[in-house]
Amino acid sequence: MNILDFILHIDKYLAAIITYFGSWTYVILFAIIFAETGLVVAPFLPGDSLIFAVGTLAGGGLLNIWVVYVTVLVAAILGDTVNYRIGQYVGPKVFKKENSRIFKQKYLDKTEAFYEKYGVKTIVLARFLPIVRTFAPFVAGIGNMNYGTFFLYNVIGAFIWVTSLTFAGYFLGALPFVKENFEYAVLAIVIFSVVPMILEYLKHRRSEDSSSKATKHTSYGQIRNFFKKKSSDK
Repeated sequence: MNILDFILHIDKYLAAIITYFGSWTYVILFAIIFAETGLVVAPFLPGDSLIFAVGTLAGGGLLNIWVVYVTVLVAAILGDTVNYRIGQYVGPKVFKKENSRIFKQKYLDKTEAFYEKYGVKTIVLARFLPIVRTFAPFVAGIGNMNYGTFFLYNVIGAFIWVTSLTFAGYFLGALPFVKENFEYAVLAIVIFSVVPMILEYLKHRRSEDSSSKATKHTSYGQIRNFFKKKSSDK
């Protein structure tokens, strides 16, 4: 089983998990969403496609829609909260090694670029962007963003993300076309999630090329100063 096959046919794999694990499926679901949002070592885990798929299966009666909804929502909020705290704790250590196997500099650069453009709204927008979704709360913790502000945007972002995808799966999954072509629905979600990030990356690369073509790396001091400035501007 390769990762692409798993993502495109995630409904079939989830159905098998439900059959085998029963009610423990909710615990597994919680663990995956919590890890994907809460641990910077796990940005590769499915997020959007998984939530859409469990919504679809709930629409088919295999899962309870409200238990699914609360489980995923709590996991998403707690995941970002833990990620923020981890960023606060390990922040300075991350930058001692430019490209460790876990903390890729390019991921930090991308996330910092989103903060530069969107400010604290990045916490909300990042929910729909793979990789950035995992690194946004981590960078907020490194920068010591005001926790009250972070938590507010964390909850708002989680609510929009989980509600839209869960109930899109719940209602759209019942349509014959979606049932028969589930992989295309998942592919559309993946494209919708990835394309904005690719466009932003290309735009960022063009701006770099037009200036000095020098590689700019985000530093610990830059992140801390960015959030200090945002706090003083209020």
